Amino acid sequence: MFKAIIIDESHDFIKTLVEFLQKNFPEVDIKAKITNINNAQKTIDETLPDLIISGIQFSDKKVFQVLDSLSPFNFEIIFFSNSEEDTLTAFKYGAVHYLLRPIDSDQFKIAINRAARSILQKKIKQEYEMLVANIGNKAFVNSKIAIPTSDGYVFVEIDDIIRCEANGTYTYIYTSKRDKIIASKNIKEYQFMLPKKKFFRIHNSHLINLSKISKYTKGRGGVITLVDGTELDVASRRRIEFLDLFQ
Repeated sequence: MFKAIIIDESHDFIKTLVEFLQKNFPEVDIKAKITNINNAQKTIDETLPDLIISGIQFSDKKVFQVLDSLSPFNFEIIFFSNSEEDTLTAFKYGAVHYLLRPIDSDQFKIAINRAARSILQKKIKQEYEMLVANIGNKAFVNSKIAIPTSDGYVFVEIDDIIRCEANGTYTYIYTSKRDKIIASKNIKEYQFMLPKKKFFRIHNSHLINLSKISKYTKGRGGVITLVDGTELDVASRRRIEFLDLFQ
């Protein structure tokens, strides 16, 4: 479910859009229908919509003037117009779609779906950042970290993490109490999030829990053996920094 506002001078046009949305997208919660552009800013401030569906040209101004007064804003916008003259400007304001009247139902569906995906991605990102911030602000009082996955979050004791392994934009997280977790963040994020006194990045691909090392074997960079039997190379350029941790 996400909140939407429709702005247009035509009551009939708004009614048509509302009926279409109620039939095809029941997850869209229409919070306001605005026909007077001068009331738009106040209504937007009060309702904090996720999506605005709006015409462009009104009797005495364009909707862009309202958006200027709200900048920066965090909602998605679908514009519709009688002509293509404002297309470039619309996309400069971050439009997810620009539709010409009369509205083509298939194109409108595409626009709503595109907006819904963007809204969901923003909400997931905000929730993740909030969780990370909360953990950071509490100085890891609960000694847990929230790991975002494809279907939600996994909460893991920091001391249970053995190592993190880079895999493109994902990270494989290995712990002592569960199978591998595929996290939807890259390894650099975890290097930043995990306490530096406990974790060290021995290689571009590997971030390890220092307390989980059972053996170090000398070599160009050296090889560490972890408590689960995993053997990993230490990058030669990081060998001195790594060994200094144990001096």
